[in-house]
Amino acid sequence: MPEGDVVWYTARRLHDALADRTLTHSDFRVPRLATADLTGDMVTEAASRGKHLLIRTRGGLTVHTHLRMDGSWRVTPAAEPVKDGHRIRLILANETWRATGYQLGVVELLRTRDEQRVVGHLGPDLLGPDWDPDEAVRRLLAQPARPIAEALMDQRNLAGIGNLYKAEVLFLRGIDPWAPADDVPDLPTVVELARRLLNANKERGWQVITGNANRGEQTWVYGRRGRPCRRCGTSIRSMGQQDRVTYWCPACQRAGRSGAM
Repeated sequence: MPEGDVVWYTARRLHDALADRTLTHSDFRVPRLATADLTGDMVTEAASRGKHLLIRTRGGLTVHTHLRMDGSWRVTPAAEPVKDGHRIRLILANETWRATGYQLGVVELLRTRDEQRVVGHLGPDLLGPDWDPDEAVRRLLAQPARPIAEALMDQRNLAGIGNLYKAEVLFLRGIDPWAPADDVPDLPTVVELARRLLNANKERGWQVITGNANRGEQTWVYGRRGRPCRRCGTSIRSMGQQDRVTYWCPACQRAGRSGAM
């Protein structure tokens, strides 16, 4: 699932292609919106909110999409042929650019004034103007016994962290993913590190956590099950946690485990 930095980058590309331009074509390929048509309306803004994308129009409407596991947006010149038509869920185009949404997990059309209905539950956005580290920490501690890896992934606590950043942040801070949230030392530093990592990667649309952009070298633990830890050589482990797979180094990540530091 694309994480908050990739969604931020996608929103910026959509904004550059669509904002302040009148739509000359719209095509909603989801049954409940089959008759919707935004042709003639002007896009005013495309923005991200955590992992959600919001495309707003002058007519007071918002196109809300979520990429989920397999979705993506592709921006191409309007004159180019449309590809992979069976995977398309939405097309928005002006005279110059076409934005095509593929396999989008969510496609909704709502009044802009009603956006809170779809994003109002989210916690502070790590890449948004509403970022509030104190509020993020407060929400993480609202369920003190909850494993920290689960709490970080809960978008109601802070919006934008996905499975990759969860694993990498906890490794860099040496924290056991199963440690209760209130046993984690210096939670403010944890959330600040997450914000810094997303912010560092948001301009490129993919993640480099180690500082090495070479293929297979970008992460410390994520996706590296059975391979040696880059710090200590211990085999990286993975295990299901809620509905995701958590990667960690059992030797390096002991903080919060029964009070271990």
